[in-house]
Formats: sequence, structure tokens, C-alpha cells
Amino acid sequence: MSRLAAPLWFAHALRVQRGPMPWSAVTRGALAAGPLLLAGVGTGHTARGVLAAIAAMLAGINDRPGSRRVSVKRLGVPALAGALGLLAGTYAGQGLAAVPLTLVLTLLGLVAGGISAVGAVASATGTQVLVGAAIGAGMPAAESGWQRALAFLSGAGWLLVLRLALPTPGSLAGDFRFDGERAAVAEVYDAIAALLDAVGGERATARRAALTAALDHAQDALAGPRLRRYIGSAAERRLHAQFAAALPLAEAATALFWSGEPVSARTAEGPRRLAAAVRGNTSPGPLPAPHRSAPALRALDDALLHAAEAFDRGEGADRGLVGRRRGIGSALRAALGTGGREYGLRVSVCFGAAAAIAQALHHTRWYGQHQHWYWLPATTVFLVKPDLGPLASRVLCRAAGTVLGALVFAGLAALLPRPAGLIALVTVCGALVPVATRHFAAQTAVVTVLVLALVMAGGEPQASVSRIGETLLACALVLLVGHLPMPRERGGGVRARLAAAGSAAHAYLVHVLGESDDHAERWALRREAYRTLAEARTAIALAAAELPALARHTAGTDAVADALERLVDTTTACAVHLDDTGRLAPRHVRQLWDALDELKLPQGEVPLPAAV
Repeated sequence: MSRLAAPLWFAHALRVQRGPMPWSAVTRGALAAGPLLLAGVGTGHTARGVLAAIAAMLAGINDRPGSRRVSVKRLGVPALAGALGLLAGTYAGQGLAAVPLTLVLTLLGLVAGGISAVGAVASATGTQVLVGAAIGAGMPAAESGWQRALAFLSGAGWLLVLRLALPTPGSLAGDFRFDGERAAVAEVYDAIAALLDAVGGERATARRAALTAALDHAQDALAGPRLRRYIGSAAERRLHAQFAAALPLAEAATALFWSGEPVSARTAEGPRRLAAAVRGNTSPGPLPAPHRSAPALRALDDALLHAAEAFDRGEGADRGLVGRRRGIGSALRAALGTGGREYGLRVSVCFGAAAAIAQALHHTRWYGQHQHWYWLPATTVFLVKPDLGPLASRVLCRAAGTVLGALVFAGLAALLPRPAGLIALVTVCGALVPVATRHFAAQTAVVTVLVLALVMAGGEPQASVSRIGETLLACALVLLVGHLPMPRERGGGVRARLAAAGSAAHAYLVHVLGESDDHAERWALRREAYRTLAEARTAIALAAAELPALARHTAGTDAVADALERLVDTTTACAVHLDDTGRLAPRHVRQLWDALDELKLPQGEVPLPAAV
């Protein structure tokens, strides 16, 4: 008898992200929210200190591993949006009655929800603008809107200063500014070596996916803002050259993966030495050459030779290749497309309904003396975010984390002195936020303790019971709205991701079979094809883990992603083979037609090389 498997939505709720302990982020967290609250209390501006600590906490949630320069956008853009939301919410709350205020917040939810569908930074931006608007509208304060926004910006700005100034592990090996970029590029070479080791084995597919993730991470790290647009430092040029040298290596390794024939252990030694050279900021020395017995192996040998030359001179990178970003037009299409419309409508309904319910309950006995009706709409903002996991999973995690955090705080609040004990508790929770982000329930528990401590430090009574009640009400609201029928919008996010992946795969295939000599363009198209495919797979996996009523709307999309993946892998193998022989083998042609037939793509739109 086979063992019963847990439902996907429940299994997802138990899943914890793994990785090394982020000690640098823990240090920054300890130096952010708690000291900011202490400064506010010590100077007699407690309310501003609370707002600064809230901003630092939200920035800490976005403080993920990566390069310093990318952190400017990852932390700064959402913080700026949060300050603007706080500013708008404050003036709207002061000047509008309950009904017009609810309508304004509902409209803001529609816009912010659509923007959130663009990408990770846009999602954090939409979240913070709504949280800021809810706090501004619902938190009573004597300060003006611009004073509150300035306090919010100062809190997030302080954490960003810490991110840019404090050293991280490995930052002393070479230029201090580029430790995150250096680690990201080294991980690409390690991923290439791991794929070569796994060629022909059961783990090869997972290793190829890991290579895509490493390339995406490095591309993002190198695309951060620059002080000088055209002429960077020697260290920056060297890193760009090293990343560009990894692209033909990744292409050759993918072609070997497609062939399915194992290679010798010697083949992976060269990329490993290149990874060590990137990390240590040293020369790789002589690289062992693989056997040149097949087109993909010859391509790998040529790529290793090119990499050795690039490492020695530290030049030759195509800055446009590694810095290519999706434009405003692409972002608008994502925000206004099916995925953006679906998410925007749900955020709008949840946020607006939560604001209306909270204001209706504001003066009832259930709320008592606690002046924080903004908690309910702010909670729905996090609950309605699909990038935090399937709906049922995140609701379960949010409820469990809130109950745990509220009970822990209730016990600590009875023992700790005020305000010193509360400031110490905020400091500890700030340090725990980067670790707790690995699981939504753990993050919720830590944030709950931190927020309740800030509320009490601001002069309000202990609010654990009302916090639990409001969270459970928000969970019920989001579950209800999440299952409301929305004709022609169900699964829109997954379909939009698949459509983008299909377009990118088609553009890559047309370029390769068109026999263009522009290798930089080919590698850029290949990156976009694999990147959009990885995004589609992530969206499909989340949708599959929803409750059956929602998961059925995206049934079968994983098969489409599998077919697209085979098409892109085959296209990569074709590119390498055409470079070496000038013609395609029968196996290449057969698998191309099979993939096109499976995807129902018109073969007449694909130009065949003259040598076929």
C-alpha cells in the first residue's frame, strides 16, 4: 500500500527555505529598528521613532542576499513608495470621511496590485505603498504627513546605509564594493561545474535549473546602479568580463546536458578553478582541457580558452549584455495584462473591504480602546500576495504565526520593564527578521512580536488579543475574496508568464536558426528564454499548490512548461552544433519539430538553415 501524501497546499506550509545563516543581515537588523526606537524615545519623539522602526522592519524583510548596488533598488524603491503611501494616507485620513476614504484606498489597491505583478521589487513596492497608506490613514498622530513620511524614510534609509557601509563575509578579497557581485559570478561557474558532473545522470535536470537560477542571480547583481554609466572601475569591468565569459560555458554545458552522454570528471575541473579565481580575485592558472570528441565538448574547450583570456586581461565584457533590463513597455504590459488585472482586482477588493470593515468596527466594544484599525487592511496586503505562497498555505501560516507571536509577546510584556525592555525586544526581533523570512509563519511570529512591542512603546495598552482577532478576520476575508469567481481572469498570472516564456523561446529559436553571427545577441536571447521559463515554472508550482477550486484553473500548464523547456534546450544544442559543423543533425531537426508540434507553434514561421 502506498503512503498517503499530504495535500500540496499543506506541504507548502511546512516547507522551509534553506541556506547559510545571514549573519551580516542579522547584524544590520539588530542595529536598525531597536536603535531607531531608542533614539525616538530618548529625544521625546516616540511616534517618529516608531515609524522609523516600522520602516526599518519592512526594509529588513527585503534585505536579501545580493550585491550592495542592487540593494539600493531592492530596499530604496519600496521604502520611497511606502513613504509616499504614508504621506497620502495621512492627508486622506485627515480630510476624508469614512466612505470616500475607503473608495480612495480601494482605488489605490487596484493600482498597487497591478504594479505588483511586474516583478519582485515591484511587488515589494506595491506592498509598502498600501501598508504606508493604511498606517497613515488609521494611526492617530500629532505630526504632519511630511514629518511622518520623513521619519519613515529615515528608518529605511538607515538600514540601507548599514547595507552599503558594513562589511560582509568575503568583502575584503578585492574591491569592497563588489563582494555580492563576485560571489554571484562565482556561483555561476560552480553551477556549470555541477551540471557537467551530473550530465547523463538523474540529477542533471535539477542542475540545469540551478544553473539558470545562478545566471539570473548574477545578471541581477551586475545590473545594479552605477555612479559612472559608461566607464566603471577596473574591478567592475573585470566582473563583467568574467560573467560574459561564463555565458558560452553555460551554453556548451547545456548542449552536453541535452545530449545526455556523461563526460569525464576532468571536464568540470576548469569551471571550478574559474569559480575559485573569482572568489579569491586571483588568476585561475592553467585550465585542464576537455576531450574535443564532440561539438559540445569542442565548444566547451573553446569557451574555457576564452574565459582564461578574459580573466587575464579583465576586459572584453559586453556591458549591454549583462545590463539588459526589461523596459517600461514590458512593465506596463505586465501590470495591465491578465496577471496584473487579476491581482489588482483581488488586492483592491481585499484592501477596500478590510478598510471598510475596520472603520465600521472601530468604535465598537470589540475594538475597545485600541486605536489601530489600520491593522486589518495592512494584514490583508500581506495575505493577498501570491508570491508568498499558495492562498491556503499563507493563510494558515499567517494565523499560526500571529497566534504564536501574540502569545509570546503577552508573556514577555508582563515581565519586561518599560520602555527599556520593549526597546530590547524590538532589537532582538529586528535581528531575527532576516532569518525568519525563510518561512512565512516564522516571519509572521517575529513581526507580530515586534509590532506589538512598538505599539506598546508608543503608549498604547497591550494588544495581543485584538491582534489575533484582526488577523483571523483578515484570513477569512482573503480566503473569501480569493475564491470569488472572476470571469476570464482565473490563472491569468500563470498564463501571462507562459506567454512571455513562449515568446522568448520563439525569438531565441528564430535567431539561432537564422544563422546570425551575433553571439552576444544570441546569449542575451538565451538568457531571456531561460529566465522567463523559470518565472513561469515558479508561478505554476505556486498555482498547483492552491486548493483544488483554484488549482484546477491552471491544470496542464506544467506540461506546456516542460515542452517549452525541451524546445529551449534543443535550440541551445542546435546553436552549438551549427557553430561547429554548419548544419543540423537529424536528431536536432526531429526534436525541434516534435517540440513545435507539441506546442502547436507554426513551423512555417521558423527559418531553417540552408544546410538542413
